[in-house]
Amino acid sequence: MTIGGSTEYGPSYEGASRSSFSVAPSFDIRRMGEAAGYSAPDDNLDTTLFEIAGVEFGPVAGFRSGRSTSDDQRLEGLRTIDWTIDAGAFVQYWPVSDRLRLRVETRQALWDGQGLVADLSGDWFLPVDEKLVLSAGARASLANSAYMSTNFGVSPSEAVANGRLDAFDAKGGLKSVGLAVAGTYTLSPKWSAQVYYKYDRLLNDAATSPITSVLGSRHQNVIGFSLSRSFEIGF
Repeated sequence: MTIGGSTEYGPSYEGASRSSFSVAPSFDIRRMGEAAGYSAPDDNLDTTLFEIAGVEFGPVAGFRSGRSTSDDQRLEGLRTIDWTIDAGAFVQYWPVSDRLRLRVETRQALWDGQGLVADLSGDWFLPVDEKLVLSAGARASLANSAYMSTNFGVSPSEAVANGRLDAFDAKGGLKSVGLAVAGTYTLSPKWSAQVYYKYDRLLNDAATSPITSVLGSRHQNVIGFSLSRSFEIGF
């Protein structure tokens, strides 16, 4: 089992131009004696339940941060978005063993009607030596109308209460494209550290929403650091 945590400096909420610090946990479980596989910095909590012809399947869960006027006073009048947990399934495949990984995560918010998101990624992993692994890959994210309305929509009553933003009906579709790069260093057989950078460019309604275009930015940059520890559990 590998558990860890990361700290990030990035947008205070999706679409924001202002940045703040946040923390997030990480978790992985595997068979006794099996080496830890490569992973990307934006993989959510998952475990592989079964594998068919090299394609891995399993459950996945993630954390969605909220949004309020404590992030930006200019959000006054807009609904507060509470944090939530989302859960779903992932599928991944290695066309080139231990080098190229393709992955899809689909996750639905567990409460508050915050909608569904699907994240697609393709990552290339390059071992520099026995301890250092570099990775880089492309990203794309899609969301349904419930997700887009929650995070990027502005109702007529909210527009009146806010006074800065026009009403906006955000529809589902392609939300963003981007990239992620990381360097992972094995400190010891039990400890590893990772530094990473992620960039997403919001598209379509996520970019044209006044929450993004007036108050924030379509360019979303995140830098982060994570530390993980592996240990064995026998039963």
